[in-house]
Amino acid sequence: MSVTDAGPVPSGPLRGITILDLSSVGPAARCTRLLADYGATVVKVGAVPGRGAEPIRPPFYAYSASRYLSRTAIDLKDPDGREAFLSLVRTADVVVESFRPGVVDRLRLGFDDLRAVNPRIILCSTTGYGQTGPRSAWAGHDINYLAVGGYLATTEPCADGGPPVAGATIADAAGGGMHAAMAVMAALIGRGEDGPGVHLDVSVADGVLWLTSLAVDEHLATGEPVGPGHNIITGRYACYDTYRAADGGWLAVGAIEPKFYANLCRLIGCEQWSGHQLDDRHQDEIRADFATAFAAKDRDAWVAELAGSDACVTPVLSVAELVGDEQFEARGAIVEAEIAFSGGPDGPGGSGGTGGEPNRFRQVGPVLAGMEPAGATVTIGDPLRSDTDRLLAAAGLGTERIAELRAKGAVA
Repeated sequence: MSVTDAGPVPSGPLRGITILDLSSVGPAARCTRLLADYGATVVKVGAVPGRGAEPIRPPFYAYSASRYLSRTAIDLKDPDGREAFLSLVRTADVVVESFRPGVVDRLRLGFDDLRAVNPRIILCSTTGYGQTGPRSAWAGHDINYLAVGGYLATTEPCADGGPPVAGATIADAAGGGMHAAMAVMAALIGRGEDGPGVHLDVSVADGVLWLTSLAVDEHLATGEPVGPGHNIITGRYACYDTYRAADGGWLAVGAIEPKFYANLCRLIGCEQWSGHQLDDRHQDEIRADFATAFAAKDRDAWVAELAGSDACVTPVLSVAELVGDEQFEARGAIVEAEIAFSGGPDGPGGSGGTGGEPNRFRQVGPVLAGMEPAGATVTIGDPLRSDTDRLLAAAGLGTERIAELRAKGAVA
C-alpha cells in the first residue's frame, strides 16, 4: 500500500511492512506510532462518521500529529464494511486493535477470521488486563495499571501518605505501547518469510508488572516488603534524591557508585560524609547537610559546577525547558512539522485546519535508536483527509464497488 498522501515515509527496518490500526488513542496508538517511525506503513482505520458512538478524537498534536499515517473510515458492523476491511487484511502484515476482549470475535474479525483470508497475519490485541483473567473485562486507564502493577506503591508517596499520580503515561507508553511494538517486531521476525501469523495478547498491566519486576523479584526471593525508601533507588539514601537550589529550582542526584558519591561530597563541601554513603544511622544528617549545601547556589550554577564532574547531578527540567535543552537539540530530538491541509497551505479557513490547528508547529521527532531522523521538516498529511479510495483500489476493489460502499455509508 502506498502512503504517499500521508507525507514522506521514513526508511527503516520495518519498511515494506503494513499495519492496520483499529485504535484511536492509548497504548495501541503508541504502539503504531513507534512502528510507523521505524518505517512501517500504518493505516488508521476509524469509524464512519454518524454511525455508532463517536470515537475519541485526540488533539491534533497528539501521537506526533499522526505523521506518516494513512487514514480510512470503515463501518466494521456493516457486512460490506467488514468485507472492505478484510480486503485490506489480505495484503497486510499486522492488525492492531484495542477493543475489549471478545469484541473482534463478535464482529467476525477475530484471529481465525483474519487468518482465513491471510494465514500470515499477526493480530495484536492490546488491552488493559489481557484477554483472560478475572480483570479482563475491567475498564481502566494509565493510573489503574500503575496501581495494580506495583508502580504506585513503590514510588515516594505524596505528603498525605497516598500514592502519587505519575507525571507521564508510563503504563500507556512503556507497559503498553512499547510492549506491543516489541511483541509485533518479535512476531514479524518469528514469522519469517513463509511462517504463519500469531495472535498477540498484550496486557498493559503485565507490562507494568515487568517494569516493576526488580522490586517484585526481590520480594519473591527474600520475602521482604518492598516499597518507597526500601533501597538505594527508592529513596533510602541521600545519594539518590532531589534537592532544592537557592532559586527554587531542583537538582536530581544519582550518585550510586562510591566514586561518584565521593566526588559529590567533595564538590559540595560535605566531605565529612564520604565514608557514610550507606550508613543508615546518618542518612537524616547527610540529607540535611546536602540540602543546606545545595540551597547555597542557584540550580544552574550547581549544574555548571557539577554536571561534568562525575557526580551524577542534573537539573530537573520542566517541559518548557527541555524543548530548548542543548543536549536534545544536539541530537535533533525536536523537529519542525508542517500539515499539508487539503484546502491549501493555510487550510480551508486560511489559518490551519477546521479545528483551528496551526499548519506549522514543533514536535518530538523519531528519537529512538534505529529510527530515521526526520530532517529539517516533517510533512504531515491533512488529518481530515480520507485515503479510503486509494487504499481500497490498491486492495483490488474497482471504482464502482468503492462508490457503492461510499453511497451505502459502509466506508468514508
